[in-house]
Amino acid sequence: MKMKPAVDLVYNIKDKPPVGVVILSAIQQLLAIMVATIAVPAAVGNGMTASAALFGAGVGTIVYLLFTKNASPVFLGSSFAFIGPMLTAFAGAASMAVGYAGLIIGAVIAGLIYVIIALVVRFCGVGWISKLMPPVIIGPVVACIGLSLSGYAVSLLTSPSIEGGSTNICLLCGLITLAVAMVCATYGSKNVKLIPFMIGIVAGYAVASVLYLIGRKTGTDNLCVISYAPFAEAKSLIAFPEFSFLKADWSGVTGGYLLTLFVAYAPVAFVVFAEHLADHKNLSVIIGKDLLEEPGLYRTLLGDGIGSVFGTVFGGCPNTTYGESIACVAITGNASTVSIWGAAIAAILFSMITPLVAFLESIPSCVMGGVCIGLYGFIASSGFKMFQKVDLNDNCNLFTACVIFIIGVGNMTVHFGSVEIRTTACALILGILTNVMLSRKKPEQPAEE
Repeated sequence: MKMKPAVDLVYNIKDKPPVGVVILSAIQQLLAIMVATIAVPAAVGNGMTASAALFGAGVGTIVYLLFTKNASPVFLGSSFAFIGPMLTAFAGAASMAVGYAGLIIGAVIAGLIYVIIALVVRFCGVGWISKLMPPVIIGPVVACIGLSLSGYAVSLLTSPSIEGGSTNICLLCGLITLAVAMVCATYGSKNVKLIPFMIGIVAGYAVASVLYLIGRKTGTDNLCVISYAPFAEAKSLIAFPEFSFLKADWSGVTGGYLLTLFVAYAPVAFVVFAEHLADHKNLSVIIGKDLLEEPGLYRTLLGDGIGSVFGTVFGGCPNTTYGESIACVAITGNASTVSIWGAAIAAILFSMITPLVAFLESIPSCVMGGVCIGLYGFIASSGFKMFQKVDLNDNCNLFTACVIFIIGVGNMTVHFGSVEIRTTACALILGILTNVMLSRKKPEQPAEE
């Protein structure tokens, strides 16, 4: 059955926008996913770099696009869910070099689990998934993905990138970024509506730069919320990232270490699978095409899993589909996979051009916070749309939604040793259990008129 797109698409999946539109849309996609993508290597440390993560994200996205036959317009970036396993890989290794080998092995373990699930889906179909996760589950889960990120967005909005900066100045720059993006998306011309967040970031960056100059001239340090240190650290024009496979030492990998990696990575792979489903359900509604049927969930899983392996080989970070990328598609109406190809290539090129990497790293946190409010808010709103026709007078539906929202908004996490089940997965699992438990209807009870 043909689905109706939830938004008015300017460019459909197979459309080929003009070159200028592709370039600008690609850069916007890159800017949207950048904060989270480079935050993962920063959180893990151990010599991991933002440039390598960007390169790996670009490679992983290309692999995903190839497996999905250019039929799924979403960018893959570094997965937060794997931070715990990545830290375990370094902690359990005899040296940092062995830890890098562990990162690659762990990604292979997670990728193989994706392959196994993909094969099950290939031969058993996706009908069981729709029954297991109806709109009353998927809708609130998608909403919670956006809502659970709200605290992170607000923290960015009030965080200066340089010591001594005022949180109020941060707030001003972030809100200007958001305001410009919203006005462009609402009232802009066709081309402007395709890149509202890019324009917003430029506006916010400009305001922060002007305030920085005023602050330095007048000695008012609290006006300075932007740091240009990344430019000073750029020693050359072109530099290859420090790829993970070049840092890896395979000689120190033992049987016990492999077991540690399996215990750390395998459970998280199932968690990310749940997020994968939610993201593709959300994207399907937005573009009006069931991606679980075409190109097929098995293809998206293979692309995600194998893409993560390739991404880790280069950047050290397993990848996952990004809600920020999906939000860009929804807000701009540009679902062309050509633009996603452009974003992937841009990520690879940017990772090797040190001044561009420096520019990305110099974008103030508060400016990205303004962007994130719009992106995360749209993710939440799209989730609400997905279950707006669900009958909440039915206690089964009501309690299912209640459990998901409270768990999701409350940012519940569960730890089993080194394994962490994050918010979205917790909400999804408990929502499914609630729905299964309460959906058993007594056949003798007549339906209410």
